[in-house]
Amino acid sequence: MAKKSGDPDSGLMAPEPKKPSLGAWLRGRFLAGMVIAAPIAITFFVLQFLINFIDNRVKPLLPPVIQPETYTNIAIPGFGVIVMVVALTVLGAVTTNLLGRSVVRGTDRLLSSVPIVRNVYAAFKQLVEVLTNNQQASYDRVVMVEYPKAGSWCIGFVSSNAKGEIAHRLGREFIGVFVPTTPNPTSGFLIYMKESECIEMDMSIEEGAKMILSAGLVVPEYGTAEPSEQRSLPLADKRTEKLSEEA
Repeated sequence: MAKKSGDPDSGLMAPEPKKPSLGAWLRGRFLAGMVIAAPIAITFFVLQFLINFIDNRVKPLLPPVIQPETYTNIAIPGFGVIVMVVALTVLGAVTTNLLGRSVVRGTDRLLSSVPIVRNVYAAFKQLVEVLTNNQQASYDRVVMVEYPKAGSWCIGFVSSNAKGEIAHRLGREFIGVFVPTTPNPTSGFLIYMKESECIEMDMSIEEGAKMILSAGLVVPEYGTAEPSEQRSLPLADKRTEKLSEEA
């Protein structure tokens, strides 16, 4: 039998791995530095944009006597943000007393009676009340739903079980699933489907959102690379199996 080159018994040494050129080495180090610096730079520029955006709209409303530029001739970034935070805190303190609540109710009735404006006002008011008053208003878990056709799956977040008229029309076994779009997870659509037709994922809401934001490039680690039989079971079957094991 002929001996292959590189075999220790053949007496021939395997060729040494080729060292990367200087250009390839520099390119690799540049890309590594970009990966580290890009998130930091993007965060900095977003914060800078928000601060300048608020400053440019709040500062013109302030009298010159309280603007720091009047005395120092130096623009203080973030001063408008500080003023807005203080103003909102004072507004919240004022509206908690009897007179403030009366003013708020009057303003609410006024905005709710103006055509077109009332639709926008009611929608945003309901959204703010849900986010501020209902501390439990958050996505429950990450699931996979078969959409837009059989054999195609996408990531969704379970919002709640079917309630009210939806539960009456469809049934209690239906759940609401918010399916976000990529790369902007704040937009998407809400669908109601049977819980048994969803596949529950072990990843957290944050991990699912990162996967959506990165268009699938950032995938959370999992214990095994092969899909397990347990993981492919629908939600209802997994819960039934768990109850039978406990029994």
